[in-house]
Amino acid sequence: MAITDLSRFAIPGVLKFEPGEGGLTRAAITTPQADAHVYLHGAHVTHFHPPNQAPLLFMSGQSQFAVGKPIRGGVPICFPWFGPKQGDNAAPAHGFARLREWSVESSAKADDGSAQLVLSLSSDDATRSAWPHEFRATFTVTIGSELRMSLEVRNTGREAFTFEEALHTYFSVGDIRQVSIEGLEASEYIDKVGGVTRRNQGPQPITFTAETDRVYLHNKATTVGHDVAGGRNIAVAKSGSDATVVWNPWIAKSKAMPDFGDDEWPGMLCIETCNVADCAVRLEAGKASTMTAVISATARR
Repeated sequence: MAITDLSRFAIPGVLKFEPGEGGLTRAAITTPQADAHVYLHGAHVTHFHPPNQAPLLFMSGQSQFAVGKPIRGGVPICFPWFGPKQGDNAAPAHGFARLREWSVESSAKADDGSAQLVLSLSSDDATRSAWPHEFRATFTVTIGSELRMSLEVRNTGREAFTFEEALHTYFSVGDIRQVSIEGLEASEYIDKVGGVTRRNQGPQPITFTAETDRVYLHNKATTVGHDVAGGRNIAVAKSGSDATVVWNPWIAKSKAMPDFGDDEWPGMLCIETCNVADCAVRLEAGKASTMTAVISATARR
């Protein structure tokens, strides 16, 4: 949709649509509590900046902003599968939602000064060729003192289906080697580094000394990333999510990714709100499922 056609959703002084990186259309949102950018390509939040602190989201300097390509960093939406599609190596990793342009449904300003943008994506011939189900996905992002994101998936067909989903959030940190994560203690996880194995976190918080790619299962807890070098704590509260992914590519994986800088890995951390693997969602015809992440940061004392 052309930017001029989106003018009815603009909110003077708060929300406007503009050409972003690569000429892709984005919503630029300014509130007293934070500034943000949301691209229609992938319904992708790329920027969330509360006052008096550094931007919260990490963006790779090598990210491609192009039609048909995923954006590296921010909050990609993974749907309807996570990682490679089982039985189809040619399918795009993490599904098609992050590669499609979403439609604007509404925008609003709340009494507390926060702003809300609602985007949607529905099944069509292209999605059916990759995943033969009828659906409507609605993504609601609220920019205030917290970054609130809700992904609703509705089964608009006549048969049940199973899907995976993730808000694949990249955080900017001072140094991943000085980060610890609390909230996932004693959880079972799938370790995807060096082969797929199942482990238990035990009583200790998560720390980082090498490539880390873990799917924590059956855990609804709030996680807190203690970013010592960055001087803040990052909290991820959630609902409708039964799994959490924790990821940092470290050295070798960073060099292998064409859209990620070789030396960017110390400054990023992914804590992903999701329903994947054992926690995939089975959705009956006519029903809907909603997953929400609420993200905030506070200064360390």
